[in-house]
Amino acid sequence: MPAVTVENPLTLPKVAASGDAAARPVLAVTTAPSGFEGEGFPVRRAFAGINYKHLDPFIMMDQMGEVEYAAGEPKGTPWHPHRGFETVTYLIDGTFVHQDSNGGGGTIRNGDTQWMTAGSGLLHIEAPPESLVMSGGLFHGLQLWVNLPKADKMMDPRYQDIRGGQVQLLASLDGGALLRVIAGELDGHEGPGITHTPITMIHATVRPGAEVTLPWREDFNGLAYVLAGRGTVGAERRPVHMGQTAVFGTGSSLTVRADEKQDGNTPDLEVVLLGGRPIREPMAHYGPFVMNSQAELKQAFEDFQAGRLGTVPAVHGM
Repeated sequence: MPAVTVENPLTLPKVAASGDAAARPVLAVTTAPSGFEGEGFPVRRAFAGINYKHLDPFIMMDQMGEVEYAAGEPKGTPWHPHRGFETVTYLIDGTFVHQDSNGGGGTIRNGDTQWMTAGSGLLHIEAPPESLVMSGGLFHGLQLWVNLPKADKMMDPRYQDIRGGQVQLLASLDGGALLRVIAGELDGHEGPGITHTPITMIHATVRPGAEVTLPWREDFNGLAYVLAGRGTVGAERRPVHMGQTAVFGTGSSLTVRADEKQDGNTPDLEVVLLGGRPIREPMAHYGPFVMNSQAELKQAFEDFQAGRLGTVPAVHGM
């Protein structure tokens, strides 16, 4: 799991919650069911079974892989529409190519992120490059959907290409945790992702036996999804392992700890920490459209069928 790393985390800026910070309790731990997406790549549905009031402003998140493809096996998604939200694709291992009908596009690999604001709507495609299809190889990443408030749902689409080297790297006080701030801010340190809905997205690598307690905005919710390894969450040390999501309650800090012994195929606990300010608006969600009412969903389908969300380019470069 290369993502972006450093040889000595102690050289990085340090972050820690203050001693009087209120610890967020763990409300629930859920296990992601497995499924398939697009043309058939395996995913874990990280938020399945979690009440939306604990997720808002996040809609869904899929862990894509981790899978070792043989030659000819890598798969992506066909052209499809989106309206009313943002998709965040964070690639840990492998290569993925994005193109959309608004002119956005790029190739991401090993720690890169592509951030697509669908807004008023567009068509897009995500697929492995031909070279990966021919050779096979490791593929592992995340796709997160972030809701947009009603005032921004029909904004112009936008694409952000975030290189792995742009993420803000931080460490816990003892260097036992490496923190990659992809979007939002942590203790005054800002990540590169530009968000319409205020959120924080962090990929943390916690060494065996290490613990990190981070300051967390009290107006944000708090979620932790385990990409690999095992450990505990919260001051109460609730056990978690790969494929599980912890839902935190209110407070101003959250704690993650890695077990002393990890699984044989992963040296550390790998966890994605998410927080966002709830939008608290009605949500109507069906397939690739996330709106505020059934009437707006109907309009989105009609606009898609009429070609008003864009057209597939004649040559898409996949």
